[in-house]
Amino acid sequence: MTDYQAGKTVVVDKPFGWTSFDVVNKIRWNLKQKLGVKNIKVGHAGTLDPLATGLLILCIGKDTKKIDQYMPGLKTYTGTILLGKTTPSYDLETEFDDVFETNHIDSGLLNKSKLALTGIIHQKPPVFSAKQIDGKRAYEFARAGKEIEMKTVQVEITEFTIDDSRFPEIDFEITCSKGTYIRSIAYDFGKLLNSGGTLIALRRIKSGDFSIENALSPEEIIHRIQAETAF
Repeated sequence: MTDYQAGKTVVVDKPFGWTSFDVVNKIRWNLKQKLGVKNIKVGHAGTLDPLATGLLILCIGKDTKKIDQYMPGLKTYTGTILLGKTTPSYDLETEFDDVFETNHIDSGLLNKSKLALTGIIHQKPPVFSAKQIDGKRAYEFARAGKEIEMKTVQVEITEFTIDDSRFPEIDFEITCSKGTYIRSIAYDFGKLLNSGGTLIALRRIKSGDFSIENALSPEEIIHRIQAETAF
């Protein structure tokens, strides 16, 4: 049987609706049951929002020491931005709160706006995010209806490609640095278009040297743990 305490790194395909900690807790619980231990270290290298799917690097046992090593790698995402509408969370976690015109948007404006969001940029994280503000998560203030000022952060977008064949839904692929909020990219993209933008789908397909092609579902990982199958 795999010596999980000695260290194991697993690439997980996080399901829609799960938090990253849901994945960690599910795998940790099954490992404890299988190994008959009171505790085993399990952590992840880079949070995914509950409404996002895709690659989550899971570190078990002594491999949790590698989390800081995995975190800085470039991330690649695919997804969809809906133009003409916004929400307070910049995604579908909250209801639409404003509607904008989209008739003026053409391919030239789309490309100009995309280029403005490529390279080193400064963005504001969403208020509905896990950013720490005065010792609390920003979303705690947002859900309580309290206004807070989010400070801008510097990030780098190394690649940003779009497909407007399903306009006003814009499909995209983005490669970016650690700490980039794709929800903020969607919102800022809408503003640059003199309209609105909401992230309606997001999937992480790469993180550093790890790729979604090698990912397993939580159910597959649990099955292999129970069956004592190597992975």
